[in-house]
Amino acid sequence: MKDAIKKITAILLVMCFTGIVTADDWKKESEDVILQGFHWNSHTTKPWWGVIESKAAEIAKAGFTMVWFPPSSAAASKEGYLPHQLYLQNSNYGSQQQLQSAIKNLHKHNVKAIADIVINHRVGTKNWADFTNPDWGSDAVCRDDEWQGAKGNFDTGDRYGAARDLDHTKEYVQKSIIEWMLWLKNTIGYDGVRYDYVKGYAAKYNKIYNEAMQPSFSVGELWDNLDVNNPDPHRQQLCDWIDDSDATSAAFDFTTKGILQLAVRNSEYWRLRDNNGKPVGLIGWWPQRAVTFIDNHDTGPSPDGGQNHWPFPGEKLMQGYCYILTHPGIPCVYWVHYFDWPQGKEIAKLIQLRKEHHISSVSKVDIQKADSGVYAAIIDGKVAMKIGGGNWSPGSDWKLSTSGNGYAVWTK
Repeated sequence: MKDAIKKITAILLVMCFTGIVTADDWKKESEDVILQGFHWNSHTTKPWWGVIESKAAEIAKAGFTMVWFPPSSAAASKEGYLPHQLYLQNSNYGSQQQLQSAIKNLHKHNVKAIADIVINHRVGTKNWADFTNPDWGSDAVCRDDEWQGAKGNFDTGDRYGAARDLDHTKEYVQKSIIEWMLWLKNTIGYDGVRYDYVKGYAAKYNKIYNEAMQPSFSVGELWDNLDVNNPDPHRQQLCDWIDDSDATSAAFDFTTKGILQLAVRNSEYWRLRDNNGKPVGLIGWWPQRAVTFIDNHDTGPSPDGGQNHWPFPGEKLMQGYCYILTHPGIPCVYWVHYFDWPQGKEIAKLIQLRKEHHISSVSKVDIQKADSGVYAAIIDGKVAMKIGGGNWSPGSDWKLSTSGNGYAVWTK
């Protein structure tokens, strides 16, 4: 049995590196579209859970099938990314009751709720590492952490300086995390999970947690440096992480984001086609496990400021959404772009076209043109698109379905 598992893993690594895609039972085709249900400053609108609840019908009507919630545990940071009492679901976003009410209303409209799981690190309730609710000892902290009292094993990933790095090798820590995740699912009502900062611990632990919780959807945030002139190592890193989690999680396609925003900013659309004629990001190698996006709470803008660390060029925003909403992978739309900026109706139209023509995570992309002026592709033989100022048309037997600043989509 072990030899068989090793053989399957070896095959997967080759598949990932060469871009070969097969349809296995555990890699299902998906037509999901995710809404990131917050931005960096959402906690200032109280209760934010009430905002999500009030928009549940609108979210469903637009075609979103999942909403990614911000971290809902009590935390030392207003945004929730420095959690302390995991079971305390009264946070800056609202009370536990308001959270559960928002999730229930989404469920009424057949939309799933995705929990933001922060398990790479944790802070103490009052001090550096006085962990309560659940209670953990000093051996729950990796010994190479900044805290001098740490007594755990060495970290299995990158260190995180703002909080205590958790020792996932400890069985009681694993058991406690699993119990909490099952409680989030069975009591709070979450359906799936988004794992924060997964480069901080070994991917095999995500497999353990996913197999225990059995979430309806799972995705990890692996954000690392990208060499835009040699993106293959970057997307290989994403593939390796997915494989190490035994493909129980998808990964955010940071490769696609980085190359796409550079391509539209500088009119370098040739960057979007790799040497094998495939899309250049994770969607070109393992689209079933790629979550594409334009911006999120870290990279993009928020009302009243925000992090804005790596923003997509705002004037080219719809070129980006035209790309991810017509291409394979599982697209994720940023709250600010949909609800706070004026492009919401254009985004909704692209989602509608995606749904009507059943573009999925495994749709086939035939790239027609990729040069300094235009990128054009035909997807599944049913949808044609172009971004950029250059001229291109799929032909007279296609109907223009939607268009805007620097983009156009045709259908048959």
